[in-house]
Amino acid sequence: MPANPPLTVGRRPAGAPRKKRRPPPLRAPRGARERAELSVQRLSGMYPAACELDFRNPFELTIATILSAQTTDRAVNAASPALFASYPTAHALAAADPAKVELIVKSTGFFRAKTRSIIACAQHLVARFDGEVPPRLEDLVTLPGIGRKTANVILGVAFHLPGFAVDTHVIRLSNRLGLAGTRDPEKIERIVTRMVPPEEWAGLSLRLILHGRRVCDSRRPRCEECLLNDYCPSSLLRGT
Repeated sequence: MPANPPLTVGRRPAGAPRKKRRPPPLRAPRGARERAELSVQRLSGMYPAACELDFRNPFELTIATILSAQTTDRAVNAASPALFASYPTAHALAAADPAKVELIVKSTGFFRAKTRSIIACAQHLVARFDGEVPPRLEDLVTLPGIGRKTANVILGVAFHLPGFAVDTHVIRLSNRLGLAGTRDPEKIERIVTRMVPPEEWAGLSLRLILHGRRVCDSRRPRCEECLLNDYCPSSLLRGT
């Protein structure tokens, strides 16, 4: 009869699978909730909860948002009227000649890749959603050219549903305002949306973007003009 194997205390038996370590919980910086509440209040008095892309329906916003990558909203707004005049629906764009679409969107940059993305997105809308933009994050992120940030923009702006979009401006301002201590977009989204009511998610995101464009510049923030400078941990005026 074989001898009993020796007992091991505090040691993992050879060949046994390692236990997965749980990731540390996401924590907001100290005082972040109060700063988030103040930011909602003050930014709502400064800016409308508005997207600067021109659109008339969820389909147009979806396509315009894909085109806005690596360019300005102004450039997209200059090209989109001709695009939607020629292809007003997902069905029309899905059947478009890529060469003709490229000519229309060329001024937005990366026009060949963007043309492939918007035509593929339209084709998926036709094949899977009867040509309509779905109002669910889980569906939106499966469309070509649509990531989580874009999906949240569409939810909040086109459908007026809770959606906190995290772009480069929101990353910068979330860290400068001490709302989050990470540059990971999904972590920022999770942290901020725990502190802010769902009905304020889209508005806060849109207003942070506008504030980042107009006041809280990436290179030289104009803290002397900022109405958040009395509680912003990064304000250049604090301590002066």
